[in-house]
Amino acid sequence: MTDWYSGDVVANGIRIHYYRTGGNSPPLVLSHGATDSGLCWTRAARALESDYDVIMPDARGHGLSEEPKDGYSSDARAADLADFIRALGLEKPAVGGHSMGAQTTFYLLANYPGLVRCAILEDPVFRPRGEQPSEADRQARAEQTRRAMEENKAMGRAQVIAKGRAQHPTWSEEEFGPWADAKLNVKPSFAQVRSPERLTWWEELPRQTTPTLLVTADPDQGAIVTPEVAQEAARLQPNLKVVRLSGAGHNIRREQFDGFVQAVRAFLAEV
Repeated sequence: MTDWYSGDVVANGIRIHYYRTGGNSPPLVLSHGATDSGLCWTRAARALESDYDVIMPDARGHGLSEEPKDGYSSDARAADLADFIRALGLEKPAVGGHSMGAQTTFYLLANYPGLVRCAILEDPVFRPRGEQPSEADRQARAEQTRRAMEENKAMGRAQVIAKGRAQHPTWSEEEFGPWADAKLNVKPSFAQVRSPERLTWWEELPRQTTPTLLVTADPDQGAIVTPEVAQEAARLQPNLKVVRLSGAGHNIRREQFDGFVQAVRAFLAEV
């Protein structure tokens, strides 16, 4: 990361910290998942920086970004990201995200049409119809997040890295430092009960025209997007391309890294 730099901008009324590979290449903005941070994209950014100016913001309440007491919805994060793109003066960047970051990207496409050139969704929260979380589910998830955050901060960095190695034996060693730092830096305000998602993928996708890559994996290993959902998503949005990388769960790029980078490169070369 010797040639990379970092900075802060005020976007949507809060301070957003970011990392950037720099250069004159086309911009690619990558949004991380829940309790991760911008630097969790480090390995992917190193693989892509020869052709893209990779920009990795910390979401609100994560990393070194500001911690507002509320506003942790997909709509709010999309507003943050839209204003972040404007604050940096980016013209039609490519955008992408994993999990929560993929939802942020999805809402960005819906709420700010025409702002970006194309989008990459790594296992977004596109659940089958009829399987949306209940209020009890959302409360349990918030409590689980809060407990995990407290446990990580009580353990310290070395122990969090050791836990990560035990939980994810197939990950590259390069992943664990940024992953552990993110777990230690996520802010308490993030662990709150979420409101139901305002948008559903099956209602919104037919209204979208932005070229989009949907990267999916194996539900039996923890991936969210099922083959049936992916098939319907592609039917609803003709500009959506689906790539399934078997042998991975929810953390697709960390478990099938080469395949992920290859799929992203091929997609970005097409659009």
